Amino acid sequence: MHRSGAAMAWNVFKFCTALRGLGSIMILLVLGVVGVTYYSVVLTNYGPILYDGGLHSLTAVVVLILFHCLLVMLLWSYFTVVLTDPGSVPPNWTPATDEERGEADPLNGSEFNGLRPDPSNQRIRYCRKCNQLKPPRCHHCSVCGRCVLKMDHHCVWVVNCVGALNYKYFLLFLFYTFLETSLVTLALLPHFLAFFSDEEIPGTPGTLATTFLAFVLNLAFALSVLGFLIMHISLVAANTTTIEAYEKKTTPKWPYDLGRKKNFEQVFGTDKRYWLIPAYSDEDLRRMPALQGLEYPSKPDFDSQEF
Repeated sequence: MHRSGAAMAWNVFKFCTALRGLGSIMILLVLGVVGVTYYSVVLTNYGPILYDGGLHSLTAVVVLILFHCLLVMLLWSYFTVVLTDPGSVPPNWTPATDEERGEADPLNGSEFNGLRPDPSNQRIRYCRKCNQLKPPRCHHCSVCGRCVLKMDHHCVWVVNCVGALNYKYFLLFLFYTFLETSLVTLALLPHFLAFFSDEEIPGTPGTLATTFLAFVLNLAFALSVLGFLIMHISLVAANTTTIEAYEKKTTPKWPYDLGRKKNFEQVFGTDKRYWLIPAYSDEDLRRMPALQGLEYPSKPDFDSQEF
């Protein structure tokens, strides 16, 4: 039995190591799909139409403008979530208050002296692997090998954990990916249907194959991303993460659900000018602790004894 457990732990370790090794491959794959799509939409199909004049030329202008605008936002969001640390626990972090005793009875330094992992101690969350205290909503990522603030999941596509500091950027990446792939699917649909008609299709075998491939890839991504987008919209509306949604199955109450508007603002901020771009205003970062990932407001009437 002991050997079986050790083998399982070793297999999980190798799996996590393999995921870390996928980094550059996944980024290259994303850029490859973008390159195939760009070649098909801009260079093969709609770029040449610009010189034809008439209504078709006007349609091409509209498609190309929308395509490039969405592509810029997609890549901006993608590389922001890739390059932004999701949030880690500060060194020697300790909670300012005990969640059960409230702010009127703060914890003091002596309570942490000689602290050891204790499953029966529900007042203080502790990570055995990192050997440190854990802020609220923080979880350990086996792939990254550290605790991540408000961890949602580890995403191989962005080669990073999705957590408190980059969750908005991840959602915007999904949003713009869905819009871009939907636009490309609709734009290439007439060209795709032409493959099954009796008409002679202009172009070399290489360009025709690229168009066919670009349509199939973008249709597949549009459908799959739509599912993820709907799921994460529901998570934001309830102020939960993917991990917390699973944990809530055994939790009668959820203290962080403050209503859809406030839940949305805890992810996207209050400044509407920044809602659709992968950035926050300085004012929001200054006055909204939730955006820093260490403190989260809860329902004023919530009884933590029942949580």
